[in-house]
Amino acid sequence: MTATENLPLWSVADVHESLTSRSFVDSLERVQSDVGRLEALYDELGIRALPDGVSPTVDTETGNRLDRAIRDFNAVIAQTEILEAYVYATVATNTRDETAQALLSEIEVAGSRITPLLARLADFVCDHDVDALSAVSSEARDHLGPLMRLAERSEHQMDESEESLYAELSTTGSSAWGRLQSDVTSQLTVDVQLPTGTKRMPMPAVRGLATEADVAVRKAAYDAEMIAWPTVATACAAAMNAIKGEANTINRRRRWDSPLDASLYGNSVSRATFDAMQSAIIASLPDFRSWMRTKARLHGHAGALPWWDLMAPLPVASGSITWDESVDLVRNAFSSFSPNLAGLVDRAINESWLDVPPREGKVGGAFCMPFVDDRSLVLLNWSGSVESAQTTAHELGHAYHNTQLAGRTPLQKRLPMALAETASIFCETLVVEAGLTTLQGKERLALLDVDLQGANQVVVDIHSRFLFETEVFARRQRRTLGVNELNEIMLQSQADAYGDGLDQTTAHPHMWVLKGHYYGSHFYNWPYTYGLLFGLGLFAQYHADPDHFRGGYDDLLSRAGMATAEELGAAFGIDVTSEAFWTASLDVLRARMAEYAKLAETI
Repeated sequence: MTATENLPLWSVADVHESLTSRSFVDSLERVQSDVGRLEALYDELGIRALPDGVSPTVDTETGNRLDRAIRDFNAVIAQTEILEAYVYATVATNTRDETAQALLSEIEVAGSRITPLLARLADFVCDHDVDALSAVSSEARDHLGPLMRLAERSEHQMDESEESLYAELSTTGSSAWGRLQSDVTSQLTVDVQLPTGTKRMPMPAVRGLATEADVAVRKAAYDAEMIAWPTVATACAAAMNAIKGEANTINRRRRWDSPLDASLYGNSVSRATFDAMQSAIIASLPDFRSWMRTKARLHGHAGALPWWDLMAPLPVASGSITWDESVDLVRNAFSSFSPNLAGLVDRAINESWLDVPPREGKVGGAFCMPFVDDRSLVLLNWSGSVESAQTTAHELGHAYHNTQLAGRTPLQKRLPMALAETASIFCETLVVEAGLTTLQGKERLALLDVDLQGANQVVVDIHSRFLFETEVFARRQRRTLGVNELNEIMLQSQADAYGDGLDQTTAHPHMWVLKGHYYGSHFYNWPYTYGLLFGLGLFAQYHADPDHFRGGYDDLLSRAGMATAEELGAAFGIDVTSEAFWTASLDVLRARMAEYAKLAETI
């Protein structure tokens, strides 16, 4: 268990000295005033759906109105997002800070007034035709892709008054319930019966013990989770029911056939692409199960892998790494691609972008959020494992993506989740490939182990999450679901996904409690799988012609909010609607599994 005293913490003090500083109070007041002015402007310009029976007029005056509406919308959103990120930097690292929580809620209320304006813009664009508008509006030409997506969205919107009411109510509905889940899980502590004695630990740190070398420590952490999560399960079940119930109601009123259709639209991914990916994933599950059983043998099990060994380092090689070693590992791997990517590592450290150690009150997991200009804030829960180093590379990949988006407007960089994972997965793959070019024997097997356990999570575990969420949405159409029922759905989903690769007697029924990804409206999880497999496909393109790939990569990242998944794939000669593409990406993982099995025979 790695000491956390000297690990980096992020700082946002250069933006505002504190949440009570004059500059922050002024910024908050300015955002609230600007939102009010934007609402008045949209009324003045008539940015909304045309009344029934009124034919659209597209002329120079229409273009001028749209130019102003888009420019002012982008300006207000940009300032609101910076302010929200500033406050969330405190909330994410200390959910007990009630002042920060209250301020975040205040900003969300302001944001709820902006959301209906986007719906109104979508209706306006749909009624007037995007191509016609682009002929008279420079802003429409610059935002052609996003406006086309908004025109599609208009077909799935409630009327203006309903969208406005829903945006307002969501701050006391789904958003508030999601905050509850985050608060109760981040503030949870539990006694862990470690070999060295009982230790009370925050849950993010307990979760980090899953990568410890000592099986007794891993098992103790698992046992502690089985005790702790049920104590907050009732509150989280209420949150789950509220959020999914709200989503079902709104989906119905927006004329979506299913929650998945809404999720696919939100990710700019077609049903054909999704179905092709899912078919390839299902075909790959036996291969992952075989790999899990191989890993189980290396840990001394005759059959399937217990849950507490899913993320375990190999017993034949050290699974630990210091923070400084991980920074060097990531920087060196990034330098193989470009000096700019490698330099990002030092920027992140020198400019205090990173909050690394786990602690009580800090949210679990890891994330990267854009902040000011091309700067990001990166949250980690460092556990001292090689897997943690991979997570660092992943989140810094997001930060690099943000540097490429910095010159885009808020409307141009509204990234769908599936496409937002491109750079992060690519950066993870750089770290893996850098190791595989130099390591042999036990060290090579250990690296393959870390890589494949990550892929196992993104393909197999996320497939279980997709199955779970699908069933929850279906049952929530009829009634609320209790804790025991949610546990049963979780166990069945894990059985269907992991199969005989996992010792099902050790499956984790409480994963729905702790994963914040479930506490959004629509299928937050599957886009990670898309990102992994698309990233592997991109890496193959990079290997085939590195110089050509580098020349187009940054532009691809900058356009991720302006094009569909199919369009971005086509830019690199990839047909994402073809199952063959997804099978080829999974074949990369199959080849690593085969090498893993061969090396395991020699240990």
